Amino acid sequence: MTRNRRPLVAIYPGSFDPLTNGHLDLISRGGSLVDHLIVAILQNTEKQPLFTIDERIGMIREAVAGLNNVEVDTFEGLLVDYAARRGANAILRGIRAVSDYETELQMALLNRRMRPETETIFLMAREEYSFISSRMIKEIITLGGDAGSFVPANVANRLRAKFPALG
Repeated sequence: MTRNRRPLVAIYPGSFDPLTNGHLDLISRGGSLVDHLIVAILQNTEKQPLFTIDERIGMIREAVAGLNNVEVDTFEGLLVDYAARRGANAILRGIRAVSDYETELQMALLNRRMRPETETIFLMAREEYSFISSRMIKEIITLGGDAGSFVPANVANRLRAKFPALG
């Protein structure tokens, strides 16, 4: 018996400021599990971003150029409202540590309450990426360090251009 199933469309939300190798790994692995993956950059006016929305869109698009089922977009407001507008039936979230799980579980339960037809898919970070976060990359950069080994090459180039003292 064959069923006509609805395509699995997932949203991977975040600030991606900057995109890390951990993000890229989750995009690649998550994209292989779904029919269409939307990497959705949250427009958060309360944060001081390192890169503009347009810069982040460009860097992510360049980094995922070989992944045919991955799209890059932006949104503001509630994630579940964005999911409804985009016809998404899943939210992809990465888990690096137990502390991530606790926060992500709360968000997943809230999202389920607001939009039950949207499931949350948790992917564990690969061990080699479990300690990387955009916040840590920014800290390394602002303290004069080289974060090139923690981000895709195109992002490392943008970081060096933005902070010439890094070499």
